[in-house]
Amino acid sequence: MDITIAIIGLCVGFLVGLTGVGGAALLTPVLIWIGFPATVAVGTDLFYNSITKLFGGIQHWRQHTVQWKLVAYLASGSVPGAIIAVGLLKLFDQFFQNQEHIIRTALGIMLVVVAAAILLRVFGWKTEKENKWQTKPLEEKRTLTIAIGFALGFVVGLTSVGSGSLFAIALIYLFRLKSSEVVGTDIVHAFFLVTVAGALHAGMGNVEYGLAFNLLIGSVPGVLLGSTLSAKVPSKPLRAVVATLILLSGIKLI
Repeated sequence: MDITIAIIGLCVGFLVGLTGVGGAALLTPVLIWIGFPATVAVGTDLFYNSITKLFGGIQHWRQHTVQWKLVAYLASGSVPGAIIAVGLLKLFDQFFQNQEHIIRTALGIMLVVVAAAILLRVFGWKTEKENKWQTKPLEEKRTLTIAIGFALGFVVGLTSVGSGSLFAIALIYLFRLKSSEVVGTDIVHAFFLVTVAGALHAGMGNVEYGLAFNLLIGSVPGVLLGSTLSAKVPSKPLRAVVATLILLSGIKLI
């Protein structure tokens, strides 16, 4: 067991439980800063996320807070998107040997986007009012849902970022769901997406299994502790601080 990695997992898990901010946006840049290649950081994060999402997804399935048809539509776009992203990544690396550069740049851009989305939700975006998209039945939004899934799945396959934060924003804005259904649907869909993307990265040698399990040793108690304290600590200022750190990380990577 690597104590340093377990402590990193503990800190990241604690912040995720405390603020609800997506773990990939926090963990992937940290792994790069401590010396892991971007390819390994992304692949390992996807594998690690697959395990965490599995347990969360089982819990939401038991609670009946998963909209399965919506999961199916999102996954029918996101899974091919992730497959194409990893395939292109492998192709570009074969011809140009620039896999590391592509991932670092794409990751930096996505961290900036995720940070901006978090700050928008914290300071400006109100979701109380129903919009025209939410009032439309799911079947009328099927093509749009698949297209959004494809675009965001492509991004997740490339960077590991967005399987929670960006999909959650799409669910909130486009669909009339209870907050528990947003979380449950998001987690179950993310499990399918990151499992496929993680398996593809593993096939390219981008997953460090020992690193992933050391992170899990720390992150599980971290998430539990953060979740316990979340009701007692004001979340808005913390989310703003975490979003700012993510933003700075993204700018540095770009």
